[in-house]
Amino acid sequence: MTRWENYIIAAEKIIQGYNGTLPLHHYLKTFFKAHPHMGSRDRKRVQQLVYHYFRIGRLEAALPLRERILLGTFLCEQSHDELLAFFKPEWNDAVSLPLKKKLAQTGGGSHTLRHLAETIFPFSAHLSGGIDPDIFSFSFLQQPKLFIRMRPGKEAAIRRLTDNAEMIGTNTLAFPNGTKIETLIPDKSWYEVQDLSSQETGLRFRPKAGEHWWDCCAASGGKSILLHDLQPSIHLFASDVRASIIENLRKRFAEAGIKNYNAKVIDLTGPGLQASLPRTRFPGIILDAPCSGSGTWGRTPENLCYFREEQIAAYAALQRQIARNVAPYVAPGGTLIYITCSVFREENEETVAFIEKECGLTVVESGVISGYQRQADTMFIAVFERKNV
Repeated sequence: MTRWENYIIAAEKIIQGYNGTLPLHHYLKTFFKAHPHMGSRDRKRVQQLVYHYFRIGRLEAALPLRERILLGTFLCEQSHDELLAFFKPEWNDAVSLPLKKKLAQTGGGSHTLRHLAETIFPFSAHLSGGIDPDIFSFSFLQQPKLFIRMRPGKEAAIRRLTDNAEMIGTNTLAFPNGTKIETLIPDKSWYEVQDLSSQETGLRFRPKAGEHWWDCCAASGGKSILLHDLQPSIHLFASDVRASIIENLRKRFAEAGIKNYNAKVIDLTGPGLQASLPRTRFPGIILDAPCSGSGTWGRTPENLCYFREEQIAAYAALQRQIARNVAPYVAPGGTLIYITCSVFREENEETVAFIEKECGLTVVESGVISGYQRQADTMFIAVFERKNV
């Protein structure tokens, strides 16, 4: 049996055993740990096949599993592929063609670009304004890049170590996904792994020296570190509902050399919020709300198959509940920055309208941060202010 056949068999076994309850990358780690005979090259290739399968969403769902894996590989790859040459040499000969011509090679009258877009991403009716549904859908066929943000004062040193990286702006580098950054840059405190669109949210923060800022859904602290780098003399308070996440935040802050902060586990949906806070007014609050994550599904394409449409409304309801509870703590003249990594209108524009109507805040800027044409995540941001009384 050839290694190509072994790769396909392993990919089939993974897909058949996976049910969507865990993130796919966690399931893959468990699978490979249980199969230690597979070398790093083998693991990488099998993982790639599995992701190709999920990147085409529900396209040709009735096809046999092996055929769908090969179809995903054909549509996702853009240059000669040895496995594809073994199983489908006629497809491999056409692998570098434009997408429309590739579809013609696969046969079937339904294989149009429109049909492809609708079957890869079946939730286009919910998209936020300004997102092109076809281009967004096709972006799932391409793996997003890995981005780092160079921290202040470290740019020149990092550039000397990463000559081949793509420079974006003044402090962002882009690498092929899977690049082992830690082998290129020895000191973790020099940089943060952070998506390009996530970095661009910082353009709206504008903290002033000495201000008190609250990152209320801080997760592992990426935006808190960005905020701190913009203005190191702020008083930073970070919270999250998950104790394990706050522990990760403390570790990440230690690696980044950040010591002057306060962090706490807080449930923003529960009663008695004020008793958990160090103060009753903040000039700046970042609400990076829990969401569907649909703008990041290029990195987790299994969601194209396992996400349920009714979950959108559930996320929107949670976001509005949190916003209603957090908004009273925006100081007069202060700012609430609402962020999601969602592309869904209900979580974005409609929640912004709710916050403006129900929370006593005025929206001064809002819109999509488009990453789907840059091999980056797509996000949404809205900036609210509380008028001075």
